Amino acid sequence: MAQIVSFGEVLMRLSTPGFSRFEQARQFNVTYAGGEANVSTALAYWGHHTAHVTRFPDSPIGRAAAQYMQFHGVDISHIIYGGPRMAVYYLETGAALRGSQIVYDRANSSLAEIDPKEIDWDSILKDAKWFHWAGITPALSQGAADALLDGIKVARKYGLTVSGDIFYRANLWKYGKKPSEVLPELTAGTDIVIANGENIKEIFGIGGNDFRESCVNLQKEYPQVSTVVDTKRTSISASHNLLRAYLWNGSELLETEDVEINPIIDRVGGGDAFIAGLIHGLITFDDQQKALEFGVAASALKHTIEGDALISTIAEVEAIRQGETSGRIKR
Repeated sequence: MAQIVSFGEVLMRLSTPGFSRFEQARQFNVTYAGGEANVSTALAYWGHHTAHVTRFPDSPIGRAAAQYMQFHGVDISHIIYGGPRMAVYYLETGAALRGSQIVYDRANSSLAEIDPKEIDWDSILKDAKWFHWAGITPALSQGAADALLDGIKVARKYGLTVSGDIFYRANLWKYGKKPSEVLPELTAGTDIVIANGENIKEIFGIGGNDFRESCVNLQKEYPQVSTVVDTKRTSISASHNLLRAYLWNGSELLETEDVEINPIIDRVGGGDAFIAGLIHGLITFDDQQKALEFGVAASALKHTIEGDALISTIAEVEAIRQGETSGRIKR
């Protein structure tokens, strides 16, 4: 049984070759990606037993997506097949002064039309240690939101650590609910929250003069939340960023140094790689500062890899964490 379980939609990613614009493209590169699945993929490469729960159409496309995840070491035994279609997103990778563009086509996807009763969370989570979710999934439909809430409740019953990335896409919430009506109940059962002060204000109506104060006020309202984490990106250009992270643990605010990323090959999935690195660090190290640094290093490394998922070894991430960023050839 998987030790780390994630739940969320997986999309077919169609990206223009190189740095071509949509208008120039006559073909697309195909891969599969989803925020929560990206976390499980990175952790699988580092030796963790991970499983991803989602719903795919029972078609060659759905099976291809499942095979992609299995190829990268993720347990696919809990994937459900059914529903009308695979969600899709299109990516145009930016460079220098031109930012990347993403176009989503995910309405009426298989996961959006899920019936929560299709998932047997008890059998999936009873032997697991960690459950991870993100705010995009409950944006898809009431069914997806309810399925996620059921998963969090079962995770709590079995004593799992629950992490939630509550960043969301406002334009996805089209089924009559607002994030502020759904995410608070999900967060109430979550131990580690990835959010910034703006999210906390928008979703929970909880303010603060700075990140620390916002975290303190959030924990007063949601005592289950033990840790709040945020990243800060300084964008010099689409190809050149600085990245750092913050962690509030209830008593102190930890912070990393900036890691410089230049040039950026593919920024998409950088946040997921950070979360994977943080989870790995919190499980492996008895040191929250080191775990936070490992997360930033993992995110920085992801920016050098095409595709949504971080494909790496622990040693590669650890080298960056320790400041080895010269990129010298390895022989």
